Amino acid sequence: MRSGFYGAILLALSGVAAVSTGAQQVTTPAILKKVGITQNLNAQIPPDLMFRDETGKSVRMGDFFGRKPILLSLVYFDCPALCTEVLNGELRTMKAISLDLGKDFEAITVSFEPKDTPSLAKAKRDVYVGQYGRPGAEDRWRFLTGDQQSIDALTNVAGFHYAYDPSIRQYAHAAAILILTPDGRIDRYFYGVQYPARDVRLGLVEASEGKIGSLTDQALLYCYQYDPMTGKYGVVVMNVLRAAGGLTVLVLGIFMTLMFLRERKRPEGVSQANFKSEI
Repeated sequence: MRSGFYGAILLALSGVAAVSTGAQQVTTPAILKKVGITQNLNAQIPPDLMFRDETGKSVRMGDFFGRKPILLSLVYFDCPALCTEVLNGELRTMKAISLDLGKDFEAITVSFEPKDTPSLAKAKRDVYVGQYGRPGAEDRWRFLTGDQQSIDALTNVAGFHYAYDPSIRQYAHAAAILILTPDGRIDRYFYGVQYPARDVRLGLVEASEGKIGSLTDQALLYCYQYDPMTGKYGVVVMNVLRAAGGLTVLVLGIFMTLMFLRERKRPEGVSQANFKSEI
């Protein structure tokens, strides 16, 4: 296999260039120059794109819109390495967060290999839904296949660039998962094969516009902000300082109110006696 399949496609794992321009000219295979991710935040996934579900039934992407935020992954089902790592990483994160697949969000995995079949999609779904293990998830993590036209339309909107190498009969591609809003707009990208549970949870809560999650999530979203350059949530220092200042004022206000109420409840005679004794 050619150079360990391009060194495990290190470029694809990061989703962005990981080495200097000069080093790329020397070490990066030409095919990997076609591979990567272009962020198209807020782009609308066309609802009329047609695919096939695990039973072979034709479905529209729009059939999955309008309910909950969606985790979208792009893989192919007989991939020998990277796609499995993407799905394994997605599964680990889904199991690590308290939000439930089906109740709080949905997941769609689409193959970009037009030769993949619904039977392969069903086999993959059965494995991953079975490992997820929470009730009600079987019909909420969908594995879809489609023709080249639909695949091209979806990957172009998603900014997902890949290339086929006929010499080894495999695809070179990037590794990432996307979060879509309930109406099918691209809201977040998370790169690589390990997706921090906190970041994915915040991304799902943010994509839902606060319709899922807790007050703690809303507080975290005030202090953390998504950085498109890194595909991660980072601390917004000014917001943290504002939150700390507001909390300090609140605590002082509560303390002063309690002290005022305590003084009002104290008997007048006791107060006067204490005043005379102090004199």
